[in-house]
Amino acid sequence: MSQSLPEQKVHPLNPHDTFCPHPNCPNRGLIGHGNIGVHSQKKRRYKCSTCGKTFAATTGTPFYRLHLEAVVMQIVLILLAHGCPSQAIVAAFGLDERTVRAWALKAGVHCQQVHAHLVETGQVTDQVVQADEIWVKVVGRKVWQAMGMTAESRLWLGGVISSTRDRVLIEALVVKMHACLAQKAVTFCVDGLASYPTAILRVFREKVRPAEPRPGASRKVVVLGLRIGQVVKRYTGKCVSSVEERGIGGSVDEIRAHLRERGVGHHIHTAFIERLNATFRAHWAGLTRRGRALVHLDRLAQAGMWLVGGCYNWCWPHESLRIESESGSPKWQERTPAMAAGLTDHIWSMEELLGYQVPPPAWVPPKRRGRKPKHPPVVGAIKRPRGRPRKVDNPTGRMMKK
Repeated sequence: MSQSLPEQKVHPLNPHDTFCPHPNCPNRGLIGHGNIGVHSQKKRRYKCSTCGKTFAATTGTPFYRLHLEAVVMQIVLILLAHGCPSQAIVAAFGLDERTVRAWALKAGVHCQQVHAHLVETGQVTDQVVQADEIWVKVVGRKVWQAMGMTAESRLWLGGVISSTRDRVLIEALVVKMHACLAQKAVTFCVDGLASYPTAILRVFREKVRPAEPRPGASRKVVVLGLRIGQVVKRYTGKCVSSVEERGIGGSVDEIRAHLRERGVGHHIHTAFIERLNATFRAHWAGLTRRGRALVHLDRLAQAGMWLVGGCYNWCWPHESLRIESESGSPKWQERTPAMAAGLTDHIWSMEELLGYQVPPPAWVPPKRRGRKPKHPPVVGAIKRPRGRPRKVDNPTGRMMKK
């Protein structure tokens, strides 16, 4: 599905769909409370009647305080997310290389916040999860990028970048996947890395409440129904000589039966996550195995991962996820992984992804300092001034009139 270059659109301000972003406002992050009004249509600013402050319509997005047109930033990020090197963008648009890098960092941080707000909320109902890790060549060294996805909806569940390939990296990835899944009794399909079973069995646990209350922390046990399928490949030179399937929490036959029931294969495999790794390498120039457009910083590699992952989940339709259209014209209805997972009902554009405003956490009133009064205040009582009485200069010593 080809996507044309975005056109600059000026949407009218809608105060009913926005919220106050100021941290000290009691109604911050709340939509539909009637406290937001249009302050300036020309300058595109809102005003909150609760705190009395104004804010721009682009607050909380990468477009905030952008000196160029927003359409230029959209085109640059679309090119970056499709594998175009930043050097080519600098030569084509006449931008500074630091500007392109700053835009990529802002977009990566924003896509990470959108992912945490919409995906890492325990709403994904898929029951088969795959995970894998790839190495990323940074200038002068290598880092590891571990990612996870669901097999049914092809939804990307997030990723973690670390300089070492150890249990800390895998456990951080498993924690992210645990936050995304609604049902914890899932089936994992991973490779033969020994850190996967250890991290999964450590994170996917639940508390067991004792029959009688007792002091101390509650005992934790592994979630009932959790299965881990491993694919151990042995190589002779650069060719795979043998493949062994292992099952933890269930036999290999039980895991195969569950995969056939979910329609994601007949054997334990990691084909979907390996194909996703190839997609990321093709759509981010810094992940190219043999290329000169390498990244210099770990945070830029992480920003590129979140940018491509956000576009993959919300903006790019997946060919294997299309369904027959009910109207019949067109015959097929294209779907993104987020649509297949039930997180949205339409294909997002790059403008919609970058313009999505993540609401801040609800306002919490500050705690009252000092000790609580021993006696409640009496209604109608006269309050005496606190502190010592003020001295009045009276050099004559005579009695002053009240």
